[in-house]
Amino acid sequence: MVLDNKLGLTNSAELAKQEELLTKKRAKELFESGKIEDLEIGTFQGLSDIHQFLFQDIYDFAGKIREVNIAKGNFQFAPRIFLAQTLEYIDKLPQETFDEIIDKYSDMNVAHPFREGNGRATRIWLDLILQNKLHKIVDWNQIDKDEYLNAMIRSTVSTNELKYLIQKALTDDLGKEQFFKGIDASYYYEGYYEIKTEDL
Repeated sequence: MVLDNKLGLTNSAELAKQEELLTKKRAKELFESGKIEDLEIGTFQGLSDIHQFLFQDIYDFAGKIREVNIAKGNFQFAPRIFLAQTLEYIDKLPQETFDEIIDKYSDMNVAHPFREGNGRATRIWLDLILQNKLHKIVDWNQIDKDEYLNAMIRSTVSTNELKYLIQKALTDDLGKEQFFKGIDASYYYEGYYEIKTEDL
């Protein structure tokens, strides 16, 4: 099924291609314009603003809480009926230490508040918390795709594996090139790898 989109596309491969192009352009703009500095850190509002900015050219639901239940494989994300309460709960979670930040990130992944694009938006959200609190971000290129996805699945039981992977990949390089490489690696996890952000 192809999601309704502003581009009027009905072919899933073409939609994926345009989604990668347009959202990576927006990710680059978010960083280069300085708008990334104005986002709330560690709140759903901050995440919603990231999602809205990235996906504004493609989906009417950009930045909006999903109105349907969604699952990936056998995993059911937070039920829509409890989603608003879940997001209020996550907003109040502490985010001072590395462990607290990754636990909060895992909870936001389980919430999966948007219809599409959760992983890509939430990894930027995580990097902003880490940068704000620890002056580091994740070098996503250092984390194997399958190891990361498996750790995310298992994080509903224990976040130790996820913490191990992320802690090893932390960097204090907060520059533009590192951010763009991180975007490309983050998109690769979701199957988008045709375009380099820095080339846009």
